[in-house]
Amino acid sequence: MANAPQPEPVAPVPAAPAAPPGLTTTQAPFIEEARAHGEIYIHQPYELYSDENQATWGRLLERMQPRWQRYANQRYLDGLHRLQLSPQRIPRLEEINHFMRPLTGFSARAVSGYVPSYHFFDCLSRREFPTTITIRDGRQLEYLPEPDIFHDVGGHVPMHTDPAFAEALVKFGAVAAAAARRASTARGPHGDPHERLRRLTSNVRAMSRFFWFSVEFGLMRSAGSPDALKVYGSGLLSSFGEIAHAIDAPEVQRYPFQIEWVVNQAFEIHHYQPLLYIVDSFDHLFALVTELERWLLAGKLDNVAPGDPEVSETDLASFLHGDKAPPPVTQP
Repeated sequence: MANAPQPEPVAPVPAAPAAPPGLTTTQAPFIEEARAHGEIYIHQPYELYSDENQATWGRLLERMQPRWQRYANQRYLDGLHRLQLSPQRIPRLEEINHFMRPLTGFSARAVSGYVPSYHFFDCLSRREFPTTITIRDGRQLEYLPEPDIFHDVGGHVPMHTDPAFAEALVKFGAVAAAAARRASTARGPHGDPHERLRRLTSNVRAMSRFFWFSVEFGLMRSAGSPDALKVYGSGLLSSFGEIAHAIDAPEVQRYPFQIEWVVNQAFEIHHYQPLLYIVDSFDHLFALVTELERWLLAGKLDNVAPGDPEVSETDLASFLHGDKAPPPVTQP
């Protein structure tokens, strides 16, 4: 009996290429691995962004455009125009830096997340801005306490194209360096190391409050109409709800920026800010940061009011060993 013909083998269907794992905030294996190895400064692995990540960026950018036009200060809008951020794709940091460096010397430097306080301010002194590369979950578009690339690039980076604002950021770095030098030499009465740490804790808390109420949540008088207020703080500029609340809500208290108030004012990060401070211009902001440095050196920040933000041991260690901050990265 003849053998029945055998069927031809069927070639396997090639598997569809695996979707990128994504770089979603708190859900990114690349970031978790970097943190596990103690890596603060990283690269932007652009190929890992998922389609959902890209769509989230587009939604965030497009819905903020009308809010920015209404509430943002003109220097921010000018920077936004220069950068030409596209809703079609998450920006590559090297492209941003290509446009930003010729304007102010600043560049965005990718980080894996939290940067200890001294290292953060030291980056500013070198005209580098630590920039988160993950993006929030598309199901949660509102402002998050943990920064993401929309907060850092959409909120902060357009301001870095302005020379006056950039100089104020660099001056923050100088204040931090002064605090680190002072901590390295101060020993307190009878060489008490606990007193040195107490003073340093107060200094770091004062700088954090100043930065919060200016760079993150600051308001500015409008150049064309001094009675009108505009937003320049990046926490507000990256929040669809709070940018309007900061300007329009009658319950928000808004006061002229005074150092003695700001450095003693605690804040909480998990709700809209009930208290905001106003500067007249970026030249005024630079003058305030310069005055902050004088206060630090005169010991006037050694006893600020207790309360939030908490100052971690990691932050204190970064100031005590500030001379060992990582060197700058040479970018293309």
